[in-house]
Amino acid sequence: MAPTVRESDVYERDEEKQVASLGNNIAIQIAAGSSLKAVYKHYHEDGTLTLQHFIIFFGTFELFLSQLPDIHSLRWVNGLCTLSTIGFAGTTIGVTIYNGKKIDRESVSYSLQGSSSAKRFAAFNALGAIAFSFGDAMLPEIQNTVREPSVKNMYKGLSAAYTVIVLTYWQLAFSGYWAFGSEVQPFIVASLTVPKWTIVMANIFAVIQISGCYQIYCRPTYAYFEERMVSNGKSSFSFRNRLIRLIFTTIYIALITLIAAAMPFFVDFVSICGAIGFTPLDFVFPALAFLKAGKMPQNRQIRVSMQLLNIAMATWFSVVAVLGCIGAIRFVVEDVKTYRFFHDM
Repeated sequence: MAPTVRESDVYERDEEKQVASLGNNIAIQIAAGSSLKAVYKHYHEDGTLTLQHFIIFFGTFELFLSQLPDIHSLRWVNGLCTLSTIGFAGTTIGVTIYNGKKIDRESVSYSLQGSSSAKRFAAFNALGAIAFSFGDAMLPEIQNTVREPSVKNMYKGLSAAYTVIVLTYWQLAFSGYWAFGSEVQPFIVASLTVPKWTIVMANIFAVIQISGCYQIYCRPTYAYFEERMVSNGKSSFSFRNRLIRLIFTTIYIALITLIAAAMPFFVDFVSICGAIGFTPLDFVFPALAFLKAGKMPQNRQIRVSMQLLNIAMATWFSVVAVLGCIGAIRFVVEDVKTYRFFHDM
């Protein structure tokens, strides 16, 4: 039998993923709360529940899922999440095109609005959001590097992930920008108006989909701390270890929930997460790793060209990370000035 790589060993080597996971879970919880609130308002237009209530509801549900022992116990969650991803993308793309055709196309503007500085910061902020779209490829990578042969499984996982991203989220981004131009909402479902029942369905798909994503992203942090906190040599199902897990996961999710409820600025957290988490993880580190460990060609010209290309990639995306972070932080500051904490968006 081939040796199995421990889940915690993989996670320890990639502490950068924990930074990305933290920011991503904040964005996920805001998005989930927004979708749940949209469904609630469809059936109770004058209802008194706020976005913060639904963020808390979602956090409570994730706390329940967090008590499952490891990433392998989430297979049924991941399967449902995958089906919901396809359902969400298909539904939302269709409804977006339908809404776009009902809008006066001459009224749609595709240029950035505001002063020159506002446009620059908006462009910087967008860099982080674009980088975030590549981060979902981290999910199968985490799952497939926990068993051998890790390189083969990672390649298969990443290939499948980028195929899904291109066929779903990218198409959704293109159709959303075509339909609404620069006025499109960060969470595109918020831009849709008709038909109502399809919007409700898209929001339900979104909640189911990101319920699984939330768990995949928080598992690196769980594994990292459990390796140091649980009793060595004891079963993970022992009362003491279960109690430690409950306490730690409660603190983690309570922190995420508090931040998401206090500052429900979805696009800003998406951009921050993309800038400081996924840009280094997906673009900078692979280029540096190849320079350090990659098998270089014997031909000197080809070798030098590959080295220069990877140096250029690492340098360029480091600049993208810095600019994206600057833009995102600037918008967070502006949002805090405009809205009070725990604002019902």
